[in-house]
Amino acid sequence: MKIKKNDMVMVIAGNSKGRTGKVLRVFPEKQRVIIEGVNLVSRHRKPTQNNPQGGIMRQEAPIHVSNVMLLDPKSNEATRVGKAAIIDENTGKTRYVRRSVATGETIE
Repeated sequence: MKIKKNDMVMVIAGNSKGRTGKVLRVFPEKQRVIIEGVNLVSRHRKPTQNNPQGGIMRQEAPIHVSNVMLLDPKSNEATRVGKAAIIDENTGKTRYVRRSVATGETIE
């Protein structure tokens, strides 16, 4: 999966199309992410000791990862994500980093 926690993403399909937000949680086995302030659903909660009032609560629901695109850190626009191999000169080991396809900027 090319989306990670704390990434800024834009929703490209569905009811929340065009909205942006930070990724709060990632579920790689289900290929879903939870984005802050996007795809809000209402949940009816019983009164508890933590919440004695109870009532209807709004919370974020997971959205499929194919419906979001990572925001380019340089241009702040939605971009596809690719991989780039970087070879460490000292150890000779190869590590892969994410990069923006549009600008070539490395995404950390």
